[in-house]
Amino acid sequence: MKRLLASSLLLTLPFSLLAQFGPRTPEQDSLIARQQRKTQADHQAMLAQLNITQLRPGPSGNPKAPNAANADESKASPYTSLPDPLVLKNGKKVTSAKDWWQKRRPEIVEDFDREVYGRRPANVPGVRWEVVSTKDTVNGGYPIKLKKLVGRVDNSMYPAIKVNIDLTLATPANATGPVPVMMEFGFQFPAGPRPAGFRMPQPPAGTTPPPPNWEQQLLKKGWGYAILVPTSFQADNGAGLTEGIIGLMNKGERRKPDDWGTLRAWAWGASRAIDYFETDKAVDAKQVGIEGLSRYGKAAVVAMAYEPRFVIGFIGSSGEGGVKIHRRVYGEQVENLASSAEYHWMAGNFIKYAGPLTPNDLPVDSHELVALCAPRPMFISSGSPDVEGRWLDAKGMFLGGVYAGPVYELLGKKGLGTTEYPAQEVAVASGEIAYRQHSGGHTTGPNWPAFLEYADRYMKVK
Repeated sequence: MKRLLASSLLLTLPFSLLAQFGPRTPEQDSLIARQQRKTQADHQAMLAQLNITQLRPGPSGNPKAPNAANADESKASPYTSLPDPLVLKNGKKVTSAKDWWQKRRPEIVEDFDREVYGRRPANVPGVRWEVVSTKDTVNGGYPIKLKKLVGRVDNSMYPAIKVNIDLTLATPANATGPVPVMMEFGFQFPAGPRPAGFRMPQPPAGTTPPPPNWEQQLLKKGWGYAILVPTSFQADNGAGLTEGIIGLMNKGERRKPDDWGTLRAWAWGASRAIDYFETDKAVDAKQVGIEGLSRYGKAAVVAMAYEPRFVIGFIGSSGEGGVKIHRRVYGEQVENLASSAEYHWMAGNFIKYAGPLTPNDLPVDSHELVALCAPRPMFISSGSPDVEGRWLDAKGMFLGGVYAGPVYELLGKKGLGTTEYPAQEVAVASGEIAYRQHSGGHTTGPNWPAFLEYADRYMKVK
């Protein structure tokens, strides 16, 4: 299964991002073909459960295609209203923090559970964490203690499926006490070379030496960092839904329409990492943040919404299924998420909104996902539309933050404080919701300095 993971990244990337990859090997093509067949079978089985015979196709990420995704702002907002996060289902306005926590928030969670991300089972087995290696080393000149960990999930309920969680933790070697930690959802490639032609974003031409990476920026502050590999415990494809933690809970059978999808499963793994941090004296477990990019940006905001122990979120280019408004007709659409390439991220019920229902029928929208994170701080990051592309809908992500503001304000905090879309490289960060669009591509890298300046208000070495 691990050999499929890198190749599966190719299946859901928009055209504008495929430049990160070159020609595939014959072995990769064969693996992808087998995975696609299994994924298609699972997708069709879910459609049968939902009594759906046809879905509306999503637009193309190729801006030159006949069915290219809309990139015209004047056509982006055909909807006339969004679900109000401060109005109960009985129509009554929420005017107190008590009513938010006891009445309205549970209603929103139930809608996301049933229709969008799926329900996490109540009886998920425990995880036993094992430190497999400890190493004193250096990262960018900063001495660190590097731990490699494996979380072994109790699979006694169904021994045919084994689930392990891969986690790396680095803390400053000279720390005199527990330190804040930022945890990243990290991509992992199988042993050996990366997919043919793959390259990570490079520093600007002529930069000598290269700027400090995100890990080194954290270490300079005396913080630690962690990298959680989501695909170690739940594959990033529909073929893997009968395996991993989702497959274990279903004993190798297919999902029901309201079962959790991959994003919710990845968020579960992030919570188990915090369980470990609470036992490690090197970590200040009350100061742990979460960061992710792209599909892992989606996972990061889902983790933040469902796990109150995360104190801050850095949400990178999450797009559709993340903090982008579902109802906006710009870039990637609900129909793309419902397709066989991406449906595994979501609950099966979400597929309904690509036929026979529409995004306007959704009982919730993404601003309410941001609202579930209130009153904790969240930094929403995007890249330049000319470099990253318009598929991710930077303004749609900004609006996801804007419309969550009333909930933050009800709880005594400040939202974005503006509805005016900011210029590139201008951080809007005076409140607990922040937004910045950098001038680079599909990466959070250029926004790390701005995020850390913002995070200094909330996390400090004690």
